[in-house]
Amino acid sequence: MKRILTIAGSDSGGGAGIQADLKTITVLGAFGMTVITALTAQNTVGVQAIQEVPLNFISKQFDSLLSDIGVDAAKTGMLATIEVVKLISEKVKQYHIDRLVVDPVMVAKSGDYLLKKDAIKTLKKELLPLAFVVTPNIPEASALIGKKIKDPSDMRDAAKIIFEMGPKNVLIKGGHLKNCADDLLYDGKIFHKFPANRIETENTHGTGCTYSAAIATFLGKGYNVVESVFKAKSFITNAIKYSLNIGKGHGPVNPYASLKAEIEPLKVIDELKKAYFALKELPFHELIPEVGTNFGFALSNATSYKDIAAFPGRIHRFKGEIRSFTCYPEFGSSRHIASIILAAMNHDKHYRSCINIRFDQDILNMAAKKNMDIGFFKRALEPKDVKAKEGATLEWGTSYVIKEKGHVPDIIYDEGEIGKEKMIRILGKNPFELIDKIKMILGV
Repeated sequence: MKRILTIAGSDSGGGAGIQADLKTITVLGAFGMTVITALTAQNTVGVQAIQEVPLNFISKQFDSLLSDIGVDAAKTGMLATIEVVKLISEKVKQYHIDRLVVDPVMVAKSGDYLLKKDAIKTLKKELLPLAFVVTPNIPEASALIGKKIKDPSDMRDAAKIIFEMGPKNVLIKGGHLKNCADDLLYDGKIFHKFPANRIETENTHGTGCTYSAAIATFLGKGYNVVESVFKAKSFITNAIKYSLNIGKGHGPVNPYASLKAEIEPLKVIDELKKAYFALKELPFHELIPEVGTNFGFALSNATSYKDIAAFPGRIHRFKGEIRSFTCYPEFGSSRHIASIILAAMNHDKHYRSCINIRFDQDILNMAAKKNMDIGFFKRALEPKDVKAKEGATLEWGTSYVIKEKGHVPDIIYDEGEIGKEKMIRILGKNPFELIDKIKMILGV
């Protein structure tokens, strides 16, 4: 396992600093270590206090780690003062750390200064020449060159100027650009562009820390600088896209987003499969319509039918039992059930599951008796342009009911039309919530 060292300040709020770095390093499969340079009393609103760590103790942390464990790559974050910058520079040289990512942390998202202004000159003179990659955002790059950066052309000019300060590679992050979030890497000869769409969110606390920690981790694993930045860019984009709405200010990015993206599909399939076998233990065959039943469950960030698992070929009634062509659900196997789920999630992202059952007034009466919330739509009210679009009816009908009620009900039904069977759809937050509702309807 590769050893990645973060040399940075502690964020008591957990969204940035060594806390964000360690989360990132761990998620990416490396072993994280720390040299803590400062303590902060910090949350999503701002930095309330900073306690500098004595230089002697910073030095002892370095010696303790490097004399025993060693390091494959390192990154710096908050260094705070001239004295700390000088000390870190000396230690990097002493221990010959060549895979060093320097994140020139100057200002927190709240606007609080994390690097004293008189330390910027020392950072440029002492630490940047030791950097394998330096990762300033646009305001930080502007501070380094003493000139405001306004557009991508200015970024190129700034990268050249910063390169002359000594780092082997300069990555200027474009998160402060107006229309995009493109990053620019310069190795002294070639510019490499890493494009990304802007993600509109206030929850960007820890972006720079997480990004630089990811770059350091990939470098430590042996990837070259272009590969490392490419992989880290994908990682931080996901972390921003699925950032966390925590606290009253700028919430943190989510370093677990990429890991969740790998694990969640397996969990969705597993839960839906277990729910299917739970259905087999019930007299559910009584509720299956002529066209069959399908049972769907969506990823938490579903945006299309491909993000929703269901049963290929549907579930059918056979000799007093339920049968499906396969007991293994697949993503993208039902556009119909997916359209209902997506419409529900558009109103409330927690409603990720749906199952259809046959229409019967006695079923609706039982549901009402159990205090289930019921809504319905009339296909006759469907706009002509929606009716003309294949597969659009269920999305329209679901959205229509939710808009009328102001929330997602337990049941949405319609009475069909020529060529369309009457149908009841049960909605819920997960498959086993639907199982509970089905039990109430069946009276078991």
